[in-house]
Amino acid sequence: MKTGFRFFSMLLLSLVVVYAGGEQRFAELGDFQLENGQIIRDCRLGYRIIGEMNADSSNILLYPTWFGGSSAHVAKLVGPGKLVDNSKLCVIIVDALGNGVSSSPSNSRRQRNAKFPEFTVHDMVVSQYRLLTEHLGVQHLYGIIGGSMGSFQLFDWLVSYPEFMDKALPYVCSPALTSYDLLRQQLELEIIETAHKTRLPEWDIQRLTNIFTELFARTPEYIVGHHPRDEFETYLAGFERDPSERFTSWNKASQIRAMRQHNIYKYFNGSDKKAAQAIKAEVLMIVSKTDHIVNPLLAMEFARLLDCEIVVLENHCGHLAIGCEMERCRLIVNDFFKQ
Repeated sequence: MKTGFRFFSMLLLSLVVVYAGGEQRFAELGDFQLENGQIIRDCRLGYRIIGEMNADSSNILLYPTWFGGSSAHVAKLVGPGKLVDNSKLCVIIVDALGNGVSSSPSNSRRQRNAKFPEFTVHDMVVSQYRLLTEHLGVQHLYGIIGGSMGSFQLFDWLVSYPEFMDKALPYVCSPALTSYDLLRQQLELEIIETAHKTRLPEWDIQRLTNIFTELFARTPEYIVGHHPRDEFETYLAGFERDPSERFTSWNKASQIRAMRQHNIYKYFNGSDKKAAQAIKAEVLMIVSKTDHIVNPLLAMEFARLLDCEIVVLENHCGHLAIGCEMERCRLIVNDFFKQ
C-alpha cells in the first residue's frame, strides 16, 4: 500500500515538473462547500507553476493573488532578477476565488453574478490547500509570499495550517482589518451595490471604482507630484477605458466581501497573542508606512508579538510602495527565501 502511494505521489510530482513553464492550468474541485455552508457548484481553481520542483519537493513557494490580480499578473514578479527569483524555487501561483479566472460570479454557469455564494478569505485558503494536496501531491511548502489580499490569505494559512510551511513573507499586509480599512471597503462596496441596484452600465461602475482605487492606492503627495494640476484633464481621461471582462464589478464586490471578514484573531476568541503563539513558520513582514489601502498598524503590532523582522517602507507610494523600492525589496525577499 505504501509503495503504491509513493508511486502515485511521484507521478503527481513529475507532472508538476512537466507543467513548470508558467502556463495557465485549472484544477476541478467539484461542488466546493464554503464555511458558511453554501456551495460553489463546479468549482475550479486556476494556477501556474514557474520553476522546477526539487526531488524531495523542498523548494515549493506558494504565491496567492492580490485583490483583482490574476496568476498572469503575479507571474511578472517571478523570475531571475525579479521580486521572487525562482532559480532554485518552484513557485505555485494560485488565482483566488472571485478573480475572474478561478470560479467567480462572472464565469459561473450555474450561479452567475448575484447568484454566486458569498465566500471568505478562509475559503480561498481551503481551496488552495485542496489544490496542493489533492491535485498536485504537495504535502509541505518551503514558504508562502503574498501581498495585499494575498497577505490576508497568507495569514490565514499560518493559523489554519501552521505546520504546512517553513517560511512566510506577507507584504503591504495585515493579520486583520482596521476600522479605517473597513470604512474604505464599505464605501467601495456600497458604490458597487448602489450601481447594480440602479442598473448603471458596467463601463461606468468600473470607471468609478478605478478612480476610487487610484485615490487610495497612492498618497496625495505622489499624485500631486506625478500629475500636475494643468494636466488633470489628461490624467482623468486615462480612466476612460474599456471595462475589464475578467475582473467585473460583480467579482470585485465578491472579493471585497471576502476581505471584510478577514481577521485571524477570531479563531482565538479575539486574542492576537494566542494567534501569534499558534504560528510555527518563520515570518518576515514588509509594510508601507503611508499605506491607505491596508493600514500597517496591526501588522506592526503583530510583528512585535511574533518577535519577527518587519521592514517599514517610508515613501510616497502608499500601497504600491514596493514598486517604488523594488530593488531593495527584491534583495530582502530573495535573501529570506535563500536556500
